[in-house]
Amino acid sequence: MPLFQTIQCNESTKILIWEITESFDELRSKVVLKEKTQARLDGMKSEMHQRAFLSVRMLIQEMGFTDKDLHYDEFGKPYFDCHNYISITHSYHFAAIIISHETVGIDMELQREKIQRIADKFTDFECNYLKPQFTEEYIKKLTVIWGAKEAIFKIRNEKGISFKDHINVNNFSLKESQTQASLHFDDLTKDFNVHYQEIESDNFEGKFTLVYAFEK
Repeated sequence: MPLFQTIQCNESTKILIWEITESFDELRSKVVLKEKTQARLDGMKSEMHQRAFLSVRMLIQEMGFTDKDLHYDEFGKPYFDCHNYISITHSYHFAAIIISHETVGIDMELQREKIQRIADKFTDFECNYLKPQFTEEYIKKLTVIWGAKEAIFKIRNEKGISFKDHINVNNFSLKESQTQASLHFDDLTKDFNVHYQEIESDNFEGKFTLVYAFEK
């Protein structure tokens, strides 16, 4: 399937979302991979993971880059050899990237009831405003919080950061699309603007939450 959605966040920031409907062979035939990337692809046991991996290469091609332009640091954080920042996410049949001149992180998650069972693993500060109600709204809020913390972690990418203890997401409304968050880790304090929205597809049952964060 062609590009599913493009979101122009601001003048220098764009999100591209790919809905993964192609077979592995279809995707592989449309991208040129460097040797190191091919070895990484060959080492993946899940075909769904392989297809998501290749879909990300389709997305960067849409932005005028190639696999040769994309690198990973020692912690697995992707980067380009230019002034553009990139962050990557994939969930089930979606893959997405955000490219910006600003420091950014992105995450996409399927809204699932099981997130309620692990809420105490990644929320603490948020318990001041969260009321466990076992409702669709509660699940959606937890998914935004998890996505925000994942996006922020991708920005900082430092060993030892705890979602529960070090990243705080301010109260927010699902009727809005933005909130604030902060990271408190060792002697470091950083603030972030967090944006979120829902993504749906006719080809996949369930709703997804897309979250992206800008470091202030």
